[in-house]
Amino acid sequence: MWNPFAPNSQGVKISSQNANAATQLHLRIAEIRDNTVVLKSGGLRSVLKVSSMNFNLKSEAEQNAIIYSYQSFLNTLEFPVQIVIRSRKLDLDTYIDKLNKIAEKQTNSLLQKQTHEYVDYIQRLIEYADIMEKEFYVVVPMDPARVSSQNFVEKFWGRMHPADTIDSIVRRHKEFDQLKKNLNQRTATISSGLENCGLKVQELNTSELIALFYQIYNPITSRNEKIEDPEKAGINSEEDFGH
Repeated sequence: MWNPFAPNSQGVKISSQNANAATQLHLRIAEIRDNTVVLKSGGLRSVLKVSSMNFNLKSEAEQNAIIYSYQSFLNTLEFPVQIVIRSRKLDLDTYIDKLNKIAEKQTNSLLQKQTHEYVDYIQRLIEYADIMEKEFYVVVPMDPARVSSQNFVEKFWGRMHPADTIDSIVRRHKEFDQLKKNLNQRTATISSGLENCGLKVQELNTSELIALFYQIYNPITSRNEKIEDPEKAGINSEEDFGH
């Protein structure tokens, strides 16, 4: 379980000597556990990564079938969802590392040289062309009844002052199991509906969620300091999450 907010007996406080803590105090995320984002309000969120498709390349019959399937999917929803489109610079570091390893193992000097030249070409292309890629996510929410019953002013005030306390942490832990069951049902409904539209759906696990938010809050640092397995890397403190 990863908790970037380690409370003390008085709740989460900001040290005057720790400038980074100011950022964490205003984040709505309390922790990430069991493939779930837990908010300070007690609400839970699961994140589904969804594939894309080239709709224009489909035949008219296929397009109509996709539209009807998506319409049916929307009609089955009894709760709100959030669709997120994330644009980021294309990251081929893993691919380039793989090519470099292949080049080192080449016994033919000509093939080794050509492989290294290809790697240099790819690196220059990414650097100068600034190639972007898009990722698609669906965020599935599950909030406790006390949050759903809040009026606009109460919700706004809670977002402006998201300080955490021992009482709120204890209450979240008590509510987690039941909310998680309901969230799993909602996640299964969303996954099934999108798969019927011909899309591939993957629920992000704990490590993938940590990596995603690490990249979102640290877009520059994350390109140079990657984490292969966030849980094993020891991401468990306030400084690790965002600056």
